[in-house]
Amino acid sequence: MKFFHLSDLHIGKSVNGFSMIEEQEHVFEQVFGYIKTERPDAVLIAGDVYDHANPSVEATRVFDNFLTVLAQKEVAVLLITGNHDSQRVNFASRLLSDKQLFIYGAFDGNIRKVILSDEHGDVHFWLLPFIKPTMVSGMFGEREIETYDDAVAAALESADIDYTVRNVLVSHQFYVKSGVEAIRSESEWDPVGGLDAVNVELIERFDYVALGHLHRQQSVGLEHIRYCGSPIKYSISEWRHEKSITVVELGEKGTLTLNSLPLTPLHDMREIKGELEKLMSDEISSLADKEDYLHVLLTDEEHIFDARGKLLSVYPRIMKIGFENSRMSVDFSTIATSTEKVEKLSPYDLFGMFFLETQGSVMSEEQSKIVRELLDEELGG
Repeated sequence: MKFFHLSDLHIGKSVNGFSMIEEQEHVFEQVFGYIKTERPDAVLIAGDVYDHANPSVEATRVFDNFLTVLAQKEVAVLLITGNHDSQRVNFASRLLSDKQLFIYGAFDGNIRKVILSDEHGDVHFWLLPFIKPTMVSGMFGEREIETYDDAVAAALESADIDYTVRNVLVSHQFYVKSGVEAIRSESEWDPVGGLDAVNVELIERFDYVALGHLHRQQSVGLEHIRYCGSPIKYSISEWRHEKSITVVELGEKGTLTLNSLPLTPLHDMREIKGELEKLMSDEISSLADKEDYLHVLLTDEEHIFDARGKLLSVYPRIMKIGFENSRMSVDFSTIATSTEKVEKLSPYDLFGMFFLETQGSVMSEEQSKIVRELLDEELGG
């Protein structure tokens, strides 16, 4: 049995003020093309269909078209909700199941099972939407549910899973394995201290686990437990990522083949670095698509007035501008604003971060001198 594994569509998402709708529609067209050439039996979508719990009219239109075309392709669709989704995704799910569209929104205390068959017999697909401890508390009798691990363990144990047959789990959680570091992106939900972590040992007995939540394609210790990643780059931190569809083929029990199909963006997300005038020259700007979403790192030593405005005249989709030069005591463009790191910065560096964020450039030598004098006077230094 062959199926596609997708997740984290985030339909309706905007990145640094730029709507991704056009990019999403472009990628979905590629998915439709691959279905025609690869002829999978099913498409699995492991959560975060929408980017917001209350999606826009445009986002719901795109999702409606996506499902409609999939139904026309006569391919089974198994879809669960993620932490970004509203339970409204569940609307008309019973009616849609007659069209081979199996949608599981609000968790009701049971992992839903869908059975598909091939020449080797039945494959049991188990659908487990995103759950929190507070969501499932009281669903399993007197059992205490205090952690995400507890919640997933209770849900799995309540299901009647026969592990002698082929089983596939579709789940949207943050699964971890001791000694294996997950690769996370800026665009993901990231609770402090990894409180959402679930031990991957709970799901190791499945023949394949189709995961959603992390935006970088990766396995979790074992090859058959995988995050397929988002189909589009949703933050500058992902600019080096290659996006794809994970293709899974299950043979007889114990036989698994994994492949991937590349997804090409309409406009890529990338980083360019250099002096302003060189980056704006035809020689450099013509090397790639000027319409790409860009993180620009300027290396000019002198102060630049209206750097953003000048760059926008050549590159219309600038997401972020940073500076790297000898005058920078701190790389304000990349520094994390966690409490721990901020507390280590001097008042001058903190003001420098504020100035860069609001003005789009670093302070000139004269401005820096004035700020230092004012701070010395105010702080008595």
